[in-house]
Amino acid sequence: MDNTGGGSFMRNRRLESFLDTNSTPNGKQTPKIVVREEVVKSPKSDVYVEDDGWISALISCVRIVVCFLSMMVTTFIWSLILLLLLPWPYERIRQGNIYGHVTGRMLMWILGNPIRIEGTEFSNERAIYVCNHASPIDIFLMMWLTPTGTVGIAKKEIIWYPLFGQLYVLANHLRIDRSNPSAAIQSMKEVAHAVVKNNLSLIIFPEGTRSKNGRLLPFKKGFVHLALQTRLPIVPMVFTGTHHAWRKGGLHVRPAPITVKYLRPIKTDDWTDDKVNDYVRLLHDIYVENLPEAQRPIH
Repeated sequence: MDNTGGGSFMRNRRLESFLDTNSTPNGKQTPKIVVREEVVKSPKSDVYVEDDGWISALISCVRIVVCFLSMMVTTFIWSLILLLLLPWPYERIRQGNIYGHVTGRMLMWILGNPIRIEGTEFSNERAIYVCNHASPIDIFLMMWLTPTGTVGIAKKEIIWYPLFGQLYVLANHLRIDRSNPSAAIQSMKEVAHAVVKNNLSLIIFPEGTRSKNGRLLPFKKGFVHLALQTRLPIVPMVFTGTHHAWRKGGLHVRPAPITVKYLRPIKTDDWTDDKVNDYVRLLHDIYVENLPEAQRPIH
């Protein structure tokens, strides 16, 4: 697995998770340099050729089954741990993060996609982490790569997702009611209060749903309201290539290369309520600049 700049980061992330249970051709050919820069900005997903033959489908089926069985094992183990920690909700959040680090990393290893991780110097901030969403793999990456002490925000229906949903609730992560605008606003206030009170970070998909074709969708305003209430910086996490690796609604996992890039934190100390739409547009434009052409929205 290609972890350019990220090999030691992965080992440190797993080690931190377990230790932080109480807190967190040769010659001078300059064109080669240009090509490498293009790979960083626009990974191989732009030119990835899909293999939908029966051998690829069989391998994909085996990988998915192994992922499911492995996730059942880790979910069972951490369910017992979280049940023992019912009286301590904050510790359940941290143990949920450890579960995510172990399980997310394991699932990505089973799927076998080459992964490049960039910007790891911004990966341990106390912040609101935002991610573009185009594949189930995004969830595995999010589980693995967010720091200990991070709480997720999801729609209340997540409880019905087999295995993951029940553990999500046990880990004391947060849910919001999106069916009712007033209920959603109240949920956001409660989330912000819990984050500030317990010194937590947040992870959220600003699009609010998964893209069907990998192209960036419009952002909702929830992350801005959370930033205004918590004053936490925003750390964009740009996922590239996951839509080739595993598409929405499909069961065929392909060995497409994936890039995860942490961008420099965006300070929100001076943000004001009257510029919410400007902040939404600001972050959306940052993603458009950092995504390859194939994942940018069509105007």
